[in-house]
Amino acid sequence: MSGGYVHNIDPVLADVVGVHLWWYGLGFAFGFFHIHRYLLRDHVRLGVSRRDAWTLSMLIGAGVLMGGRAVEIAFDEWPFYRQHPGLMPAFWLGGMATHGLLIGAAVATALYAVVWKKPFLALTDTLVVPGAFLMATGRLGNFIDGQIVGGVTDVWWAVRFPYADGFRHPVVLYDGAKNLLLMWFLLRVRRTNATPGAVAARFVFWYAFPRIFIDLLRDYPTHRLALGTGQTLNLVMASIGVALLVRSRLRRLGRLKAVGPAPAPLAPEDDVPPHWAQQVAFSGLLAFCLAIPSNWTQDIPVRYGGRHPGLTHSRLYPAIDWAPPPATPAARPSVPAPTR
Repeated sequence: MSGGYVHNIDPVLADVVGVHLWWYGLGFAFGFFHIHRYLLRDHVRLGVSRRDAWTLSMLIGAGVLMGGRAVEIAFDEWPFYRQHPGLMPAFWLGGMATHGLLIGAAVATALYAVVWKKPFLALTDTLVVPGAFLMATGRLGNFIDGQIVGGVTDVWWAVRFPYADGFRHPVVLYDGAKNLLLMWFLLRVRRTNATPGAVAARFVFWYAFPRIFIDLLRDYPTHRLALGTGQTLNLVMASIGVALLVRSRLRRLGRLKAVGPAPAPLAPEDDVPPHWAQQVAFSGLLAFCLAIPSNWTQDIPVRYGGRHPGLTHSRLYPAIDWAPPPATPAARPSVPAPTR
């Protein structure tokens, strides 16, 4: 094939006193900031003070990161972390699972709704809109790091990635574009359907269902019922989305009991400003995101150690026997581990 784009982007944004900052992490920081601004804009309608909006933003950020990390460790890299349990909290070594991000966000929102006694569905109907944007910026970070690749193709927009043979479908760009379209669709639903949970139900289904077909073009390691972990979770999530859509439809038709009163708009005297400690903590979370790469943990020194030697011999990146994770040979060619 002639033409196509040859990917040669350095995924490392900068090296600050031995800490490597990544474009992928910048996408998360930008996405969390967008969620936070969205909450501040809608906090009166949601009956949430500015101080509580800062709390919810912090909970969501922490939930997203912990959920993404937990699913990655449990489903994709457990053999490695079973041998190195002390590295589980080391986000700067890489390793985040997309569906875990969504699970973490849902758990954090539910926790906030229970503790602060706010309607869960009203919160999720609001949060899924900027959430779709976060998922889009994350996919852009995936493309920049060149980790997730599609199958070999001869389409003119194909990409030759650094660690895969041939020109391939840029599947993460397809998924990112889908997420941006989803954001636009959810905004339209929000204007036309006031049923509690209607927007969130559509997010769950329309995030997962189109991704099933996008991921058919992806070069997955095959496991779990001969499917990649992500594809398996796509099918589960789409099934849950169907159930939520049915419930939302029945609720709109009055055939299902309402889930509770709508949130009462916030009175001006109840709009408590944020505490300085909240602002510092949330700023710290955004800064921490910059240190997160998207690759499998074992990939970081193997892929980028030549260009960034600090990734192979420093306190943050310990000297252990790194090895690339199992995958299809075409998608992840063998790269010798660095010598120490």
